Amino acid sequence: MTRGRPRDPGTDTAILRAAAEVFVERGVEGASIEQIAKRAGVGKVTVYRRWSTKEELLAQAVEVLVADQVSRPSAELVATGSPYELVENALDSMAETAGSPEFRALAARVLGSAVSHPELMAVYWTHYIRPRRELTRALLRRAQEEGTVAADADLDALTDMIAGAVTYRALQPDPPDAEGMRAYLRAVFRQAGLLR
Repeated sequence: MTRGRPRDPGTDTAILRAAAEVFVERGVEGASIEQIAKRAGVGKVTVYRRWSTKEELLAQAVEVLVADQVSRPSAELVATGSPYELVENALDSMAETAGSPEFRALAARVLGSAVSHPELMAVYWTHYIRPRRELTRALLRRAQEEGTVAADADLDALTDMIAGAVTYRALQPDPPDAEGMRAYLRAVFRQAGLLR
């Protein structure tokens, strides 16, 4: 039995990038396989050979997009390093991400499609939100050991408060730029006990 030509990973990358761009610009309902294929410079058949539905393609595109933005310290560094230094060292990149129009657009699209297309939210939660929640909880646990977070603090509630504050600020009608977001993040983390 002979097999066809192997798939070109460059084509997959182009399609995923195009799908992410179209999703951010138009949302799930406004995106079509035809638009994505055209932007990627391929035929619709090429897309359908790889993904059977638009939703499946968009979910993988979101997964790839958020994976590119995830940069976390190692578990060992979180377990042994100073939580305050780790937060301080990450502030610039967090502010750049949270203050970028691309991040705001992606977050708004994913949150906006959470009810009608829960699989996209599941991907975003698994690959973007959950890793950040786990990191934040680990840092808060370390700050408890250092005494800047109360020993009886509810770390899940505190994590939600941090994430909610940042999302609320990023998605407001006149969001701060990276510099404004850096100042806001500094205030949030100081209030949470993660900066001195």
